[in-house]
Amino acid sequence: MDGIDCLEFSVGVVRACAALGVNRARVYRVRTRRCHLAGAHVRRGRRPQPPLALTGAEKDALLLVLNSARFVDMAPASIHATLLDEGRYLGSVRTMYRLLASNAAVRERRNQLTHPVYAKPELLATGACEVWSWDITKLKGPAKWTCFHLYVILDIFSRYVVGWMIAAQEHAELAEQLIADTVAKQNIEPGTLTLHADRGTSMRSKAVAQLLVDLQVTKTHSRPHVSDDNPYSEAQFRTLKYRPDFPDRFGSIEDARAHCQRFFHWYNTEHRHSGIGFMTPEIVHYGRATEVHRQRAAALNAAFDRHPMRFKGVAPQPPALPIAAWINPPKKEAQPTTPNSAAL
Repeated sequence: MDGIDCLEFSVGVVRACAALGVNRARVYRVRTRRCHLAGAHVRRGRRPQPPLALTGAEKDALLLVLNSARFVDMAPASIHATLLDEGRYLGSVRTMYRLLASNAAVRERRNQLTHPVYAKPELLATGACEVWSWDITKLKGPAKWTCFHLYVILDIFSRYVVGWMIAAQEHAELAEQLIADTVAKQNIEPGTLTLHADRGTSMRSKAVAQLLVDLQVTKTHSRPHVSDDNPYSEAQFRTLKYRPDFPDRFGSIEDARAHCQRFFHWYNTEHRHSGIGFMTPEIVHYGRATEVHRQRAAALNAAFDRHPMRFKGVAPQPPALPIAAWINPPKKEAQPTTPNSAAL
């Protein structure tokens, strides 16, 4: 490689390798290995000024044009085309980018829409009719591209469906009617309920917002594209659509209503939900959970008294009753470890 090292000073590495028939990548690898073994770094000389480069005065003139009020919000390609239309050439598009980069001005030059920072909803319900969640899902109709819209309002503490409706279309006025009727049916006192939803068109409509103001119901919304912010409604829709009797399509809106009538009766009165101690939503919603829990405990105690060895001497307990339902519970902060506690 010594011949190449001597030759490259006069003709360069590329031409030297081409003249001698040597692989250029191998030359670089050998040179790097030698420098690494010698503990030295390759020192490159300062690149000479290209003969066709802009002069200092030309660079100043071009930078003045780029930062002018006329072009400050335009991309270099657009500036270049505009100047050509006017019969002027101050430099290529790449030259403009290099000049802007050397002056720390390579960035988005136009004013862009900035999205607001959405706060994570943190909602707590310790009893029924404190926090409701509502959403809309589509049910496939008899023909392709046809569907029906199912509106569902769910109590997150008891998992009880307090209101639902099927319509041929999604409209804010229909949602307004359903919410108003459900609040009246459940005898909600003003200022005691929070209604949570995602950011759908009907959920953020002025009609629904004004209704909630009149009813003194607090409204909250999920963050955009975050399904975990509305988990209870999403889980309920999954239960609906994964039932064995859920059809691929409904023959008519009447068929859809009849199916949902049966489903929601089963869901509220028969479905044992693991999140509420395997109670039915109706039992928890109407305050009978404590009585049912006491009956379950009595039955388990009687079984334990008859055959304690079957339970290995430990009295069984029924599933615990729900005490709270969270949407995005706050994260627990890690407690700092003190030297004394670490020693213990």
